[in-house]
Amino acid sequence: MFKVDFMVKIQGAFITGTDTEVGKTIVAGGLAGAIKNRGIDVGVMKPVQSGGVEKDGKLLSSDALFMLSACGIDDDISLVNPVCLRLPAAPNLAAEVAGVEIDIDEIISCYQELCNKHEFMLVEGAGGLTTPITDEYQMHELVKALKLPLIIVARPGLGTINHTLLTAEFASQKSIPIVGVIINNYQVDDKKDDIVYRTNPKQIANFGNLKILGIVPHDPSINLENCEVGNIVNLIEEHVDIDYILDFEG
Repeated sequence: MFKVDFMVKIQGAFITGTDTEVGKTIVAGGLAGAIKNRGIDVGVMKPVQSGGVEKDGKLLSSDALFMLSACGIDDDISLVNPVCLRLPAAPNLAAEVAGVEIDIDEIISCYQELCNKHEFMLVEGAGGLTTPITDEYQMHELVKALKLPLIIVARPGLGTINHTLLTAEFASQKSIPIVGVIINNYQVDDKKDDIVYRTNPKQIANFGNLKILGIVPHDPSINLENCEVGNIVNLIEEHVDIDYILDFEG
């Protein structure tokens, strides 16, 4: 039995994406740094990482390391990322290939320990809400277990309206409260249709009745794999409605 009935709600948010590679980690790290700059004791967590990287003979989560670096937290990596798998695939498949079982109770226990240390938690999922963690347990179930509202990270370009609204609709069906949407990596150049980028946020807000928390511009100095955080904290502070996130009560 999973220990979901014993969870105590803490202020925070669960960061999900409309797809893979939309920049959830970068946004989560920047948010954590920005919230910490407000004088709030913030913690971060990447419960499951597939596609871990080898460092000094250990398999580590580059996502967890990036978030920790962005906000200057020195929590034990085994708490921040209790499950790290080598294969960059859905966690249930990555675990099967590695010959290990993912223990949901362990994940929740690590989260509870972090909650005891911090007053605000930011948890980044793997993939989207329907990503399977085990053969019987999907990411949205972990969101519900942790009792956190959702921040959706989306791309700025073509296709993002459909992906974002479908993610929001699924969350609503599962009774997961949504804080809002952050459009990440906004970059208009001569090769892209300017009007698509500029109108997508308004259409997402209109059709989904969703709060656009902010539009974060592209920062070429960010490199997740090398743990180079660039200007992400400053960009989040400048472009994202931090007060709305902190005041959200679900």
